[in-house]
Amino acid sequence: MHINKPYIEFRKNSDFSGILTDTFGFIRNEFKPLLKAVLNISGPAILVYLLSLTVYNYVAGDLFDFTLYGNTSGTQNVLMMFLSFFLYAFAAIAAYILLGGTVLFYIKSYVDNKGTVDLSEVKRNAYKAFWPFFGLGFLKSITLGIASALCLLPVLYAMVPMAVVFSLYVFEPRNSVTDAYSKGFNLVNVDFWTAWGSYIVLFIIYYIVIIVFALPSTLYAMINTGIISGEVDPANLENFGRDPILILLSIFQGFVQILLNIILIVGGAVIYFHLHEKSTFTGTYERISEIGKIEE
Repeated sequence: MHINKPYIEFRKNSDFSGILTDTFGFIRNEFKPLLKAVLNISGPAILVYLLSLTVYNYVAGDLFDFTLYGNTSGTQNVLMMFLSFFLYAFAAIAAYILLGGTVLFYIKSYVDNKGTVDLSEVKRNAYKAFWPFFGLGFLKSITLGIASALCLLPVLYAMVPMAVVFSLYVFEPRNSVTDAYSKGFNLVNVDFWTAWGSYIVLFIIYYIVIIVFALPSTLYAMINTGIISGEVDPANLENFGRDPILILLSIFQGFVQILLNIILIVGGAVIYFHLHEKSTFTGTYERISEIGKIEE
């Protein structure tokens, strides 16, 4: 028996609880088709990311094999570690960009078509926006890096405009990368404290869940190396980085961590629509005009 899912209205003025409710309500209602879209569009990039993570973990494990230092094998392993790290970093960037593009263009199709999503359109737009997203991601990283170097307060402020810059690019197609970046700072001033509070709560939830999923690999590593018992064996340190169980746990953790970003991406989109609606009332006017059409 087919049950119609409730439609989540994005184009509306929300409060703190409304932003959180809509974020998790959308993820719950659209979980299966959204996950299918994510795996279909960004799945290959995520797979390469996980494989490169596996290679990096295995190669990095040689750093603890102290018998290799001072010979040619040690030098080669250090070079391999750097190469595997750059492969891992590039794959991670590609996976996160395609994930973000998939989720945001999924939401755009959902909003434009009143709950119906055109997956082919989502895929086309996500791939098309790869390099603009790369540019926005670079600007976002530089901004948060500078803000972090300055102090805690600047980074807490910068988190909010950086949370909506991708939405500004996707939901306002006329914006260039630099337009979306600069408008983010102006948009959050419409209702900064609501946007800040809701995003901080979403970030805390995201971080707590990551910690929970990281516990198995952390505990396994501590037990296997003797840290918990207080009897650290150098032989265990040499081999634990190549432990297949630890590598599998690390891969699982990486996969979960990248998918958990959906919470922050959807939350950023809900915050964007709240701020945009508060400043333009576009959604309100649209609903009023639809009521007039129904009455006719």
